[in-house]
Amino acid sequence: MKDIQIKKLIDTERKRQKKVINLVASENYVSRDVLEALGSELTDKYGEGYPGRRYYRGTSVVDEVERLAQNRALELFELDKEAWSVNVQPLSGSPANFAVYAALVPQGEKIMGMELSHGGHLTHGQKVSITGKFWNSALYTVSKENERIDYDSLREFALKEKPKIIVAGFTAYAHIIDFKKFREIADAAGALLMVDMSHFAGLVAGKVYPSPFSTQGGLALADVVTTTTHKTLRGPRSAIIFSKRDERGLDKKIDKIIIPGLQGGPHFNTIAAVAVALKEVGTPAFRKYAAQVVKNAKALSDELARLGWRIVEGGTETHLLRVDTWMNGKGIGGREAADKLEAAGIIVNENTIPFDTRKPMDPSGIRLGSAPETTRGKKEQDFIKIAQTIDKVLRKTR
Repeated sequence: MKDIQIKKLIDTERKRQKKVINLVASENYVSRDVLEALGSELTDKYGEGYPGRRYYRGTSVVDEVERLAQNRALELFELDKEAWSVNVQPLSGSPANFAVYAALVPQGEKIMGMELSHGGHLTHGQKVSITGKFWNSALYTVSKENERIDYDSLREFALKEKPKIIVAGFTAYAHIIDFKKFREIADAAGALLMVDMSHFAGLVAGKVYPSPFSTQGGLALADVVTTTTHKTLRGPRSAIIFSKRDERGLDKKIDKIIIPGLQGGPHFNTIAAVAVALKEVGTPAFRKYAAQVVKNAKALSDELARLGWRIVEGGTETHLLRVDTWMNGKGIGGREAADKLEAAGIIVNENTIPFDTRKPMDPSGIRLGSAPETTRGKKEQDFIKIAQTIDKVLRKTR
């Protein structure tokens, strides 16, 4: 690279990544093949529209690239292309979620997602997000008793609020979602059911987390499913939207809102990289990886609990967990904890916890994820040692 300044920064970041223990739940490490696709000549091609329906010429190759990504996404999650549509053009997770609401919920109507401090995402209707400004939002919470979803209370809340869409899927909730109960609640409230599986999509693909697409007891589950591709799917920074094909025309509305509604030309290099990652995820090796991700998170959680740290929700069934570092004033704030750990070479993020009394920029907890270090080959014993290191670092400040 001729640009010495940028080359130096890239080299510095590469070295930084190699020398730290990465427990950021939203991150992972892509393969060389994914990186090669991202840096390919596909970067140079512009082509608004969809395969076979572009506003530009010279798109025969990128049409094949996009179709391949679509087909691999459907095959990975075992979806019938006659029943499900897939859009691989969203630039990232937040724009994908915004697109779903813009396509399916009239502005000013109500969306229902989880409260941010309880585990929800900004784009699930939080007041500081554009999704909480363009639409009214009703935010549900977890139970005070066990910090998990109380489906009976959620049903009562949904029947009272009558949202147009209910969002299941979270950014910090550590337990498996009961999609069947969410479907029943959405039907009772007359709402669409959207599942944001950005964090656990790789676990679904790896068969260690229930699918939001499947049918249980004759009851269809999600109407729309969104996901990023860079977390447990171990792909590039991008997103995918799946939608049912039926008389409601959800898929057509979503496609139309992506282009011409919100975006212009797709990033074909990224779509190619998504296709590469999806192929990698569909292998037996990835299934072993997904199972190990869950085992490692549990080992980390169990050891931290044994060492005296309070684990939010009492544990984890996924790739992530939250640790209450404040513990009613006996510990340290989440920001300080994250800073101390980074100084020791362990990367996490500060995170709110349910019913948090501290501010979001310096909350009561931290969030930990097992996916990146599992990609690097670590097993349960390694995560037990990581937990012990975390304990030593944080207890020095208490």
